[in-house]
Amino acid sequence: MLRAVLLFPLLCLTLLCAPFAARAAMEIQVVGGAANKIALAMVPFQTAPGQPLPALTQIAGDDLNRSGQIKLVDVSGTQPPFEPSQVNYGVWRGKGAEALVIGQVMALPGGRFEVRFRLLDVVKQTQLAGYSYNIAPEQWRATAHQIADIVYEKLTGTPGAFGSRIAYVQKQGRRYELRVADADGQNPRTVVRSDEPLISPNFSPDGRRLVYVSFEDKKPVVYVQSLADGSRRKVAAFKGSNSAPAWSPDGRRLAVVLTRDEASQIYLINADGSGLTRLTQGGNLDTEPVFSPDGQTIYFTSDRGGSPQIYRVSVNGGDAKRVTFNGSYNVSPAISPDGRYLAYIGRDEGRFRVVLQELASGQTRVLTDSARDESPAFAPNGQAVLYATVQGGRGVLGTVSLDGKTRARLSESGVDAREPAWGP
Repeated sequence: MLRAVLLFPLLCLTLLCAPFAARAAMEIQVVGGAANKIALAMVPFQTAPGQPLPALTQIAGDDLNRSGQIKLVDVSGTQPPFEPSQVNYGVWRGKGAEALVIGQVMALPGGRFEVRFRLLDVVKQTQLAGYSYNIAPEQWRATAHQIADIVYEKLTGTPGAFGSRIAYVQKQGRRYELRVADADGQNPRTVVRSDEPLISPNFSPDGRRLVYVSFEDKKPVVYVQSLADGSRRKVAAFKGSNSAPAWSPDGRRLAVVLTRDEASQIYLINADGSGLTRLTQGGNLDTEPVFSPDGQTIYFTSDRGGSPQIYRVSVNGGDAKRVTFNGSYNVSPAISPDGRYLAYIGRDEGRFRVVLQELASGQTRVLTDSARDESPAFAPNGQAVLYATVQGGRGVLGTVSLDGKTRARLSESGVDAREPAWGP
């Protein structure tokens, strides 16, 4: 399912035909992983009366397991240490652990908690990290994700993205909801409810706003909404269709797709709705724009060559250059934060799958084995791609690592989830 006019009939057909049911808890399934994973023992923390559930170590452990680069060591049958002085490194080496996480949760007045944790190098018998947090119960999951981010960065050298957020659209009955959740799909909250379709959500670079398309005016209109207070502004409500918004890296401008003049074309507009300028020209269909990380280039989908392919053009205009050449149908571009990779949806023998292309060499790799993928989006650290696919007749969200070896399925039982975006 695409996010703009080019394949809008397919969007409507998919939304109207898929079954929807009642909401349930998000489930996480992880398949595969890197060949050489780092072995980590995540020891259950010393608990405090009244602490929330699930445990911090379970949440953080699930995060790290989902990365595909870390293998959790079985910690059962061992007296859990809570302080470095209690650690018998020989025992943990015997279990195959290369690193060890220990910690404590202590109750504080006013219902708060103090959380202490340490990351230890089992081989060198040294401490890699140690932190203490004073938190309220509602900060429980965020603290667990922060612990996972710290552990991941110390062990891999790459910042974690477990504390980031995702946005997606779900439908139940006749009601559409734009939701924001933790990166693991948990702790969702509804940002917008509508009886008309909502599509194309995208986080602003600072994570404080969402841009999206709503059909509440019986036509596609682009809105920017504050996540702090819920206030919103129409930024593109021109004659015809207004769709496929994408933020510039500085958060000051948007690329949007309009049909105000002729066929679907790409325009640039300020985030407050002022300063509209046209970027692409011609009678072809140009859609799904996305900025390069430096803000100087727009990647987009176009049928100007006869079939949908991905092109790029300078934000100052000029001739567009074709980027994808494998296959006759490639759409929905996403650019990695470092500008090295392009992710897109490619069709092969009737299957729509996530493809990764190294921009410098043009080499490609199919990342998924499903058949109806859509809407790829990179993690903030560039180490995974979020996408939607169809399973059992409904939309579900998934992530896949850049080597395609680790896939995690985020599915909310009975709910159709589409149009994912990954934000800070």
